[in-house]
Amino acid sequence: MRRALAFTAGLLLAGGSTLGLAQGQPENLLPPGLDDPAPSAPPTAGPTRAPRQPTAQTPPPAPTAAPAHSGPASRPGEVVQPLPGLDGSGGPEGTIGSGIDLSRLPTLEQLEAMSTDELDTLFGLKPTVDIPPSAQRSMERVGVFDPQEGGLPVFSLANQPAALVRAALAGTKGPVVSRWGHILLRRALVSRLAAPAGMDPAEFAALRAGLLNRIGEFAAARALTQDVDTANYSPALSDAALAAYVGTADILGACPAVRLGRTDRTDGEWRMIAAICNAYSGEEIAAGNDLRRLLNRGDAPAIDARLAQRYAGAAGSGRRAVTIEWKGVSQLTPWRFAVANAVGASIPDTLISGAPPYYAMAGATAPMLTAAQRLPWADAAARRGVLSAGAMVDLYSQLFEDVDEGPLADAARTLRAAYVGADAGARFNAVRTLWGDGTGDPYGKWVLTAFAAARLDPSDAFAAESGPLIGSMLAAGLDRDAARWAPVVPVGSLGWALIALSRPNGPAVSGGSLGDFLGADESAGKRKSAMLVAGLAALGRATDGTVSGYGEDVGVDLTRSSRWTQAIDGAAAGRNQALVVLLAGLGMQGESWDRMTALHLFHIVRALNHVGLGAEARMIAAEAVARA
Repeated sequence: MRRALAFTAGLLLAGGSTLGLAQGQPENLLPPGLDDPAPSAPPTAGPTRAPRQPTAQTPPPAPTAAPAHSGPASRPGEVVQPLPGLDGSGGPEGTIGSGIDLSRLPTLEQLEAMSTDELDTLFGLKPTVDIPPSAQRSMERVGVFDPQEGGLPVFSLANQPAALVRAALAGTKGPVVSRWGHILLRRALVSRLAAPAGMDPAEFAALRAGLLNRIGEFAAARALTQDVDTANYSPALSDAALAAYVGTADILGACPAVRLGRTDRTDGEWRMIAAICNAYSGEEIAAGNDLRRLLNRGDAPAIDARLAQRYAGAAGSGRRAVTIEWKGVSQLTPWRFAVANAVGASIPDTLISGAPPYYAMAGATAPMLTAAQRLPWADAAARRGVLSAGAMVDLYSQLFEDVDEGPLADAARTLRAAYVGADAGARFNAVRTLWGDGTGDPYGKWVLTAFAAARLDPSDAFAAESGPLIGSMLAAGLDRDAARWAPVVPVGSLGWALIALSRPNGPAVSGGSLGDFLGADESAGKRKSAMLVAGLAALGRATDGTVSGYGEDVGVDLTRSSRWTQAIDGAAAGRNQALVVLLAGLGMQGESWDRMTALHLFHIVRALNHVGLGAEARMIAAEAVARA
């Protein structure tokens, strides 16, 4: 294809003089040979018929005067149709066609060095989107969930200030500390929403998809960007879509955005994906040349280019072998992680150990990995809210089927015993075994055992462990199952505090009971007590006197104000669910609950409860006490 394009460019350069001589010559509308008498037909063998007599004679047309002209007569086959641009009618002087500047055409050497995409751009061969109007999707509302499917109201943000929505979305830089906050934020971001007044819908979609990527929800970000026609992509939306496809290791899914999207990117990653897309479009040789050029010029690191060659080599005949050598690679990147998993290349443990949480979110949901390969990342993904309790059970069930012996098989069998143990004691012991030895954050395992814990009947025999049991149930939102333990749990215990916050329509808490909890609280700085006071106050389950008195004991001042508290309180006063959720996500940023303050928790829980998201408000308040 490249030689053909180069030959075309040569014809354009060489044809300049011929085109110039042709100007002013008369048009010859007859094909070559039709201006000469036709030769007589040769005799044919066999019988002949008498010629048919005409019924009427049509008079010949009147002769017309030949047009006056100067210059040499045209010859048959010569190009005489004026081209736009050379006579000043179709473009500036020195251009042809739609404005190709003859003086700026590259040399043959430059053409040989160009990639396929560069040649397509140069000669206007880049594919375009041609969607019939009836098939085009409106940008008026973009998202995955309608309100009937659990999404937030469509026009929640339509009348909100664009600057405020932009600040809330762009200002949330990373994960949120709360699992339930993460789940609620994801729900808001993928809801089918109309853009705020004054904000381009493509920018709104790009901001939402970018935030979903930052919190590790790559599949949700991909679904959101796929709800927008590629022809409507902005450069920012193209970047967000590419990050989502890389996060899900769906490299070929990015091809429409790379081949048709609007962007000025020319970096190595973009060009590698473009080459892979070309390979799977039937241009294996051109794609291989492009990737070799990237490797030889150093436009992409060797490991990245070779991974791309391995991926592209699977297209077509797939006969070219590529050796992946990790020697000298000191850093794991999203591209390396995604493509290595996609092509089945083993990543050294030295690169995986200590990798940022990004890789846990991507690895835990990578569909091409086995259950055993995804398990090391599952706890972190469950703590964040990326994996549900059901997804965790499915993962261990797959382990039970795939692995026959070893620690992984033992863990799968233990989870099975938590469900089908001989008696309640055996099931409880299995649940407690899965929680581990108490080191580290057990919340991921609490998510795993949520349904098994809910199957246990309340019993005084398990009252000492009621805190983790109830915390495990609430990790999956099983608030009514947790409330069954109210007659069993000791007043002032962790289990009691979690039920006091999570029970639907729960009663007010007395000062004496709250004092018992504060006296037994062994958390650093009485943080659990501070979160309990803030949660009870936000839900209206403690009197003002109780809140102020015990709040002073644990250093909580709920009367302080900031621009953020004013914004979320104002959104709650307007009963705007979507804006409250976005501002809550902004206020819950952080890697751990040490970053969360009781003041922020108070305003978040109160605002959510006020706009009709009471279930989520109760779960966030209980989670704060359980994990603080």
